[in-house]
Amino acid sequence: MEDSFNKHILGKQQQVEAVPPNEIIASWATKVLRLLYPEQSKKHYFSVADIEEAFVQLEENLVEILNQTKACTQCNNETVAKKFFQRIPELYQLLNKDASAILSGDPASKSEFEVIRAYPGFQAISFYRIAHELLQLEVPLLPRILTEYAHSHTGIDIHPAAKIGEYFFIDHGTGIVIGETTIIGHHVKLYQGVTLGAMSVAKEMVDVKRHPTVEDHVVIYSSATILGGDTVIGHHSIIGGNVWLTKSVPPNSTVYHKPLIEVIENKIIL
Repeated sequence: MEDSFNKHILGKQQQVEAVPPNEIIASWATKVLRLLYPEQSKKHYFSVADIEEAFVQLEENLVEILNQTKACTQCNNETVAKKFFQRIPELYQLLNKDASAILSGDPASKSEFEVIRAYPGFQAISFYRIAHELLQLEVPLLPRILTEYAHSHTGIDIHPAAKIGEYFFIDHGTGIVIGETTIIGHHVKLYQGVTLGAMSVAKEMVDVKRHPTVEDHVVIYSSATILGGDTVIGHHSIIGGNVWLTKSVPPNSTVYHKPLIEVIENKIIL
């Protein structure tokens, strides 16, 4: 290879922003979840002092990660980490409500243990909720790294900036996409393949709401696509599978796709 190419690569190596490896960032979030939910861990604690020490250690770990992330040179990382862990009880309550929604809404789920341990929807929501809290604290890079880690493990793509209410239920989940400016209310249920996305927009619209709003108690079935920042799905609506929507739907609506399917019985086609 030519020296000019090698020099170009060397320049990139020397200029890249310093960020810890994704595995370290994801491992920290996983440890937070395992402390909150021993269902996910083989390690257990037997005193309040041990729990306090574990939280202190995780807070120190977060400071170390933030210190190594050079995208924010003026940040007070100790203060950011402290504020994040002050929000842990509220985050825990949100996740408990999500687990409850999955358990009560899925006839196949047998226990809360099963939901917390095995359900990809709960894993994706957990990483999203941690990432969203970090984003609210203006932490750079880490929130997107966390949600993309969850995306790679679950097939569920939730942007950390999306606003999602209580009792959120993702059923099956593979292929779900929830865009940056999406707003989702309480008691919403999404099935696999749902897209809450944007119409084709210019880069200049970065600060414009580009993704839909889904109000409370909405069910959206598999492979439905809902696009546009002005699109609002009214509360207590049901959106059927394979529906394509780019306009708003009033509350208490049922929207469904009518496929042209022909079934020929008792006939062998060679």
